[in-house]
Amino acid sequence: MSTAPPEVAPTTGSPASPSRAVSPGVALAVLAGAQLMIVLDATIVNIALPDIRQALGFSEASLTWVMNAYTLTFGGLLLLGGRLGDLLGRRRMFIWGLLVFTLASLLGGFAQNEATLLAARALQGVGGAFTAPAVLSLITTTFKEGAERNKALGVYAAVSGMGAAVGLLAGGFLTEYANWRWVMFVNVPIGVGLALAIPRVFPADEVVDSGRGLGRFDIPGAITSTVGVSALVYGFIRAAEESWTDAVTLTAFALAVVFIGAFVAVELRTRQPLLPLRMFANRTRSGGYIVMMLSGAGMMATFFFLTLFMQNPDLLDLSPVLAGTAYLPLTAGIITSAQITSRLITTRGPRPFLIVGPLVAGTGLLWLSFLETDSTYWSGVLPGVVLMGLGMGAVFVSIMTTATAGIAAEDSGIGSAVLNVTQQIGGTIGLAVLATISTSAAENAFDDEVAKVGEPTAAVIAHASATGWTTAILAASIMVFASALIAFALVRIRSEDVQIDPSAVTH
Repeated sequence: MSTAPPEVAPTTGSPASPSRAVSPGVALAVLAGAQLMIVLDATIVNIALPDIRQALGFSEASLTWVMNAYTLTFGGLLLLGGRLGDLLGRRRMFIWGLLVFTLASLLGGFAQNEATLLAARALQGVGGAFTAPAVLSLITTTFKEGAERNKALGVYAAVSGMGAAVGLLAGGFLTEYANWRWVMFVNVPIGVGLALAIPRVFPADEVVDSGRGLGRFDIPGAITSTVGVSALVYGFIRAAEESWTDAVTLTAFALAVVFIGAFVAVELRTRQPLLPLRMFANRTRSGGYIVMMLSGAGMMATFFFLTLFMQNPDLLDLSPVLAGTAYLPLTAGIITSAQITSRLITTRGPRPFLIVGPLVAGTGLLWLSFLETDSTYWSGVLPGVVLMGLGMGAVFVSIMTTATAGIAAEDSGIGSAVLNVTQQIGGTIGLAVLATISTSAAENAFDDEVAKVGEPTAAVIAHASATGWTTAILAASIMVFASALIAFALVRIRSEDVQIDPSAVTH
């Protein structure tokens, strides 16, 4: 059994808590439900944006902040949320994160102006930042390392991967058949139900003394990391909206460099760091983080461009519901691949899947990059999204297994947060970079077509838009293929490394 550091004197929250059995199936259902709610909220609002703009009077520029307000607070506070779970209790932070997220969703659903909705979206990001690390850390501390945890991670990966597609589908149905406000209201009964179920499913958190409590909480680390990561995320958001040479963009990046540098300096000196840098000493784990960032940058950003392609009236011209439904084969591919990978990973190890997964997903993206103005869904989109889904399922399970294998129980919250941060920052960076590539390619294609036909017809505009989006998807495939090379070069993990049955598992 692992020993606690000298300054830690844990005692149980209640005499009954150690003996209280956790039903694995129910626990996994609660964790998966919470993760799905957090993940799909990043995309469920996408399809409702036109209705939100009309209802609340958003300008085209300010409308992007309906998405960005969530991304900014979610990405900026993930490290803090993960460490608070380690210090104050994962179950406690899980419940409070869900309640904050639920309250924010309720406020957003009743919003009557821009400011209220943007504030609610930012508050949703805060709740998500405290909930997401707790979900993954509870998986690593509730399920024993090996086959049991791999199965749980398979479900978690399937939910995480398909969440974006489910969000688009749910957003389409709610917007078309109910009202845009229901993309916010739908979280309320789910969040309340999960918050009420958590105390009945998970044992009480262990109570720790001030040696590991807020008395020694890394406040300088919390401030510098939150400001640094938020500035980095904002810099990429601003670059996509304006330009990479915009003064505000450059200022944001400069602040990010200063505060992240200060954060590293603080962490090297403090006794109780917010982010123990020893976690990056493991080359395999660091490789997993890089793979998550690159693959997330390519695959997640592709949803944005592909959705625009499918809903464009001069291209596939799909309704919101049909556009969401078009992603169902991707969801099926993720679920299938995640479950197969979670079963095989115990005997084969995660490394083969960490290499093959990006290759399959990258091939799917490469296929989608050849879409034309006369492409159909069945021959153009469907094969690509199926391959993408199959690859994503393998990638997510193998990354999560690699990044959490052998991690100390007391670091599981921050370890989960780092994994979420890399995915979140990867998606933000990917969208910013690919949006720039898309805009440039579309402008060049537009100029070339106008030079040929002499006027900007609807067909010319559709061709230019399609060229921009498919060029961005091609660049996304390169990012995903690069993640396979990183996995091949850095990841060295064997099947026995994910079969260890620790002598003690913290609940």
